[in-house]
Amino acid sequence: MSTYSSEKSEDGSRIEMGSTTVGMDLTPQQIAANIKDIARRIREESAKMRETVRTIRRSGAIEELTAAVRDAAIAARDTSREINETAKTLEKQGMIRDTAVAVDETSRMAKDTAETVKRTAQQASRAGQ
Repeated sequence: MSTYSSEKSEDGSRIEMGSTTVGMDLTPQQIAANIKDIARRIREESAKMRETVRTIRRSGAIEELTAAVRDAAIAARDTSREINETAKTLEKQGMIRDTAVAVDETSRMAKDTAETVKRTAQQASRAGQ
């Protein structure tokens, strides 16, 4: 058996797709018929695929998608430039440094507060014993 999909052919026998094993207990004639059926379906689906590609190309959908992707890329580039310019301005004004210092101070204070709470809790625990 195979880990790939299986399907039934027109005569009801099962064929394993993607495997070297083709069904079970099939006669050589059934195997040949299955192969012919697969070949026919490949031709039919190929024709559908060609027609679909032609239709998509004629509809202008490819050009529309390309233009939309271009517009999105330009918008992303422009936004990135604006963010970069804003960050440089904030850096020149010292806002980024001031913010980093404030975050660092807040972090140190939070650690000190946590240590104080921990010591107080330990003292209260010892006093209660």
